[in-house]
Amino acid sequence: MSVTDGIETWGWTPEWAAKLADVRCVSGHETLMPARIVRQERDQFFMASETGPHAGIVSGSFIKANGRPVTGDWVTFGPIENDAKMLIQDILPRKSELARQGAGEKTVKQVIASNIDWVFIVMAFDNDFNLRRLERYLRLVSARNVEAVVVLNKLDQIDDPAEQIAEVKSVAGDMPIYPVSAITGEGVDALTQMLGKGQTLVCVGSSGVGKSTLINYLVGKELQATFEVREGDDRGRHTTTQRELIKLPSGALMIDTPGIRELSEWREEEDEDFVDRAFADIDEMALTCKFSDCSHKNEPGCAVLAAMESGDLDAGRHASWRKLHEELRAQARRQEAAEQRKGKAPRGRSRRIQKPKKR
Repeated sequence: MSVTDGIETWGWTPEWAAKLADVRCVSGHETLMPARIVRQERDQFFMASETGPHAGIVSGSFIKANGRPVTGDWVTFGPIENDAKMLIQDILPRKSELARQGAGEKTVKQVIASNIDWVFIVMAFDNDFNLRRLERYLRLVSARNVEAVVVLNKLDQIDDPAEQIAEVKSVAGDMPIYPVSAITGEGVDALTQMLGKGQTLVCVGSSGVGKSTLINYLVGKELQATFEVREGDDRGRHTTTQRELIKLPSGALMIDTPGIRELSEWREEEDEDFVDRAFADIDEMALTCKFSDCSHKNEPGCAVLAAMESGDLDAGRHASWRKLHEELRAQARRQEAAEQRKGKAPRGRSRRIQKPKKR
């Protein structure tokens, strides 16, 4: 990585300098230097700083108190005696983050990337074209402090994209939509006009939609390995296995992420209304239902069901809306149960430490 132009090329601003001063005041780490996490490999964090690139590590107590740093984080670090690595001591407060519920049954928040300005939701004009999946990505970013655009890739593989673009607009609303071909470059120039210097972007999308090919085109050279998609289902192999912050010629920064296979939104308490924002059209319909407590399943006078019968509301979109509500209610129950278990012994067991039995 090049740091010849200074830390500002990695997005450092006066606002981050002010946050650093606050962190130093609280932590007492007055001499520690700031750096940005540009890549993580296992337990090592590769950082860009004013003094050059460094490899950093974190202690177990740090992880317990702060969690693991992620690509995009600004941190403070200092040298470890008799070791070439650096010890990360603080994570500067994030201005934004892309997070989801971790894969599996446990209620665990998984931060994918941080300090993002833009999210590129990449979908393709082939068999990967899936409005329901797009809705889930839209919900994933809708409540975060980021802007988003939909990038429809593989424009070179379709004769007339108008119908599919209209379908995307029916889901994305006023969100900007950019039809592009990462192979030929068609439409990419319009996309690059928004890439401001120092801004951080992240590409999300399932494997095979061409995220890595798009990034290679934006950068002007092959940084990310790409493979042909499988015949029959247009699904690609996961060529990106780590999250890395990449400099673009425009001065912008982009985080490439592995395909997100399990899309379960992470519910923050302050984001409880983001479902309503994502499905404002259905919520508006629900206001005219005959019963105020309508479940929209089989009640007479249900405006939502009537819209489905008339064709004004897509049945798949309605199912996606219901499924999301069920997921969020289930996650809320798991989070509540986890909070109740904190500091409490399991039912029927004593809090008292048991003495070993005599032999």
